[in-house]
Amino acid sequence: MVITGASSGVGLATAQQLTALGNEVVLVGRDPGRLAAAVQKVREAGGGREPRHFQADFDRLEDVRELADRLLADYPKIDVLANNAGGIIGGYRATADGYESTMQGNHLAPFLLTHLLRDRLTGGRVVNTASRAHMRGQPGTDFTDDPRGYNSWRAYGASKSANILFAAEAARRWPEVLSLSFHPGVVRTNFGAGRLTRFFYKHAPGLVTPEAAGALLTWLCTAPAVELSNGAYYVGREVARPAAHARDPKLAADLWEASTAATGLDK
Repeated sequence: MVITGASSGVGLATAQQLTALGNEVVLVGRDPGRLAAAVQKVREAGGGREPRHFQADFDRLEDVRELADRLLADYPKIDVLANNAGGIIGGYRATADGYESTMQGNHLAPFLLTHLLRDRLTGGRVVNTASRAHMRGQPGTDFTDDPRGYNSWRAYGASKSANILFAAEAARRWPEVLSLSFHPGVVRTNFGAGRLTRFFYKHAPGLVTPEAAGALLTWLCTAPAVELSNGAYYVGREVARPAAHARDPKLAADLWEASTAATGLDK
């Protein structure tokens, strides 16, 4: 089971839980130091078993391609790809590939990784960490955004809508792979852009713990396929109805084609 964004928060909690259940987990993270610390925690959860881990920065699509090459070289079968890496930034930033950073990290990079691993995922599943924040934004198809009118929450919402649309469209195009998306809750993590937002996500009352959100992702990774609905968006353990734009099949198809071109998969 491959988990991106496994260095902290929901991804780390999920990796620990899956390992404790006896699963072989591969951790993917951006920061080498945080990734090393996460490996130690997952090792302890697994009773001393050493988890594999790979470093990749999703702001660079070349990192995604290199990650896929290493996974393909080492694993003839991948049962689960949890596209959990993601975040929000305080101001406009373009990646080395020329795309707005939030959309690339949250959507284009996992879109590319999933495509590159598709053959190994046959009979398995892909779980995309989305959010109720998808209601704040609708994805476009050029992925660059406008620095002059940039809004971090709108960009984040658009990327989370893309996660939901990707899962739904993948279910239509790849019936041999179970594709899901879910809202983990408002989780107590280091998430957020700016001091005030980060303070909220650390200290506000009523936040979901990473362990509780991880338990939901663990369930989506391990529940019998017959108990899950392909292409669905989950809130808790129930299928939920996302915002109208995030369930638009034309937008999903257009987004798929634009993402294929943006990541070079059409070449």
